[in-house]
Amino acid sequence: MEARFETFTVLINRISRNIRKIKIGEMAEYDLRSAHISCLYYLYCSGRLTATELCEKCEEDKATVSRALDFLENKGYVTCESKCTKRYKSPITLTASGQKIAEEISEKIDSILEEISCGLTEEERVAFYRSLSVISDSLESVAKKYEK
Repeated sequence: MEARFETFTVLINRISRNIRKIKIGEMAEYDLRSAHISCLYYLYCSGRLTATELCEKCEEDKATVSRALDFLENKGYVTCESKCTKRYKSPITLTASGQKIAEEISEKIDSILEEISCGLTEEERVAFYRSLSVISDSLESVAKKYEK
């Protein structure tokens, strides 16, 4: 049991650390951080989202997404369609330059996913993601016991 715990926690930590390194390395040329990348990527995939929807998709808190959107808006990558309502309820879209960068980011993500999946068959990949989803849901359920 102890070896199983150690293997699980070490592998999850190593995966997380390597994802951060890849994000930092790949996005250095754009001067973007992880939350910026997530916002651009999900806006690219969805077309337009509110800040609330971005919080859900990115799994980030409201403050992080708000700071990311401020940064992206100042860089000219996103625009808020309505200035009269609260921003977290207003649709946010990519500008032309945001669309270009988001497309490049999406291509990099696809390339990396292809590279890291090369040792798996399609069936193994599907089973892996299904297992990872079950583990994530189970951990979330256990963690809820500790929320206050």
